[in-house]
Amino acid sequence: MQLPVTTLQGYNTPFYYYDLELLRATLKAVNNEINGTPFIVHYALKANANPVILREIVQAGLGADLVSGNEVKAALEAGFQPCKMAYAGVGKTDWEIETGIDNDIYCFNVESVPEMEVINEIAAKRGKTAGIAIRVNPNVDAHTHRYITTGTTENKFGIDIPVLDEVIDKALSLPNIHLRGLHFHIGSQITEMEPYRLLCEKTNELLDHFGSRGITFEMVDMGGGLGVDYQNPEKNSIARFKEFFDVFKQHLHVRPGLKVHFELGRSIIAQSGALVARVLYVKENSAKKFVILDAGMTDLIRPALYSAHHKIVNLTSQASAIETYDVVGPICESSDVFGHDEQLPLTKRGDLVALLTAGAYGESMASRYNMRNLPQSYFSIDK
Repeated sequence: MQLPVTTLQGYNTPFYYYDLELLRATLKAVNNEINGTPFIVHYALKANANPVILREIVQAGLGADLVSGNEVKAALEAGFQPCKMAYAGVGKTDWEIETGIDNDIYCFNVESVPEMEVINEIAAKRGKTAGIAIRVNPNVDAHTHRYITTGTTENKFGIDIPVLDEVIDKALSLPNIHLRGLHFHIGSQITEMEPYRLLCEKTNELLDHFGSRGITFEMVDMGGGLGVDYQNPEKNSIARFKEFFDVFKQHLHVRPGLKVHFELGRSIIAQSGALVARVLYVKENSAKKFVILDAGMTDLIRPALYSAHHKIVNLTSQASAIETYDVVGPICESSDVFGHDEQLPLTKRGDLVALLTAGAYGESMASRYNMRNLPQSYFSIDK
């Protein structure tokens, strides 16, 4: 991404900066890969629901993947078409289901029989039929962080395959439910393609099984989770969309009339965003040198929550000498650390520092812990 240092120095830190040109290039890469295919991509708002970002994604023609009633409202306000909205999550409240039904969203991704019964009941009261997909737990290990693995039997998500026939039969029996298909999502920040190939195999088996029972579907939702390069973001600024979609083109048996849906979030927006902070102090003790920023875990929680690492760059230092620092925030928590033993040019108070690949799960997960202000956001194109 491009970081205009002179412009950035005029903003109050910490803040998020988004390169909209890179976002547009990323969206173009996605659309190039799905052009002429039965593939439909939904953007996962949980990654970043900034209204400016959403408007760019709407203009690119993507649908919306939603996990709360307020995300449904945000998607509607941004201009996403309800017929391109899918709503997932294990704990949808009644008002959230009502919001989806009242706005005729395409699909609820259902996680349990009790949820399906509630959706049917609410739809009946409104004289409507609700489209659903059954979220299946395929027991495929995504080989990612245990907090963002979602497709094994130890996770809270989805319905296990041994009881799937019973659940499908239940869905087909409910008068105010329209069963559209099956939904899968095996995890996030997936950097290997093998789990996706295994998912295709499981999906093919299930489609064959239900086909033998005379049950066909209009769609399958294969989820998302494609990872990005946090270590070399400048070199790999656009995710491996070709490799990702090629797995499904080559290994998923797409029956006539079947649409294949995807839910991509991180891979669309992560590289387009950076968290920019200012150095408050450089502190030295007998063992370490610390760069203390005015941004902390309240602004970017991924390092504290997942032990994640974002590439850290000093934007303003002109020094040639390289020093080793722990880069930390101001929060009164020992986990408020962005990086250990970071190699940075000689850093001093007032320097501007950027944490790259922060467009996804940065601003959207920010909090006001310690009564701190939420970070502002700025864009490469004045909106």
